[in-house]
Amino acid sequence: MSATLHLVCGKIAAGKSTLTTKLGLAPYTIVLREDDWLPGLYPNEITTLADYVRCATRLRSLIGPHVVQLLKLDLSVVLDFPANTLNNRAWMRSLFEAAGTAHQLHWLDVPDAVCKARLQRRNDSGQHPYTVSEADFDLFTSHFAPPTPAEGFNLVIHRP
Repeated sequence: MSATLHLVCGKIAAGKSTLTTKLGLAPYTIVLREDDWLPGLYPNEITTLADYVRCATRLRSLIGPHVVQLLKLDLSVVLDFPANTLNNRAWMRSLFEAAGTAHQLHWLDVPDAVCKARLQRRNDSGQHPYTVSEADFDLFTSHFAPPTPAEGFNLVIHRP
């Protein structure tokens, strides 16, 4: 057996959590979801992009060593944290490099219109911990940087 760190990149409502759930069905695999941790650790504190960045950065500083330890124990980890910026991907790279394990960066290359339609359905369902407006979608998307081959990740592209 060989541990793998699975990373996901995609805009809001691209299907990252759906994919990570599927990946998490593999034996000896654990899924860690940012959307589970943030509301529990920072209830009612995340209302702006700046709040999200502040809280997510704190969470990463705590969860990173834990992820490395799990990988070193030969458990695969599906990290349902957005690999949507160069800085986020650099942090994620540091994890699999520190553990000396394999990785896959799953890029969900989904058009904005599809994401927005899914987002509306998700918001209407009330099943997600965050309700995201179209304006917030656009704001977060303005910071999105698709992965490039130059970054050197083992890239798996998913398109609808």
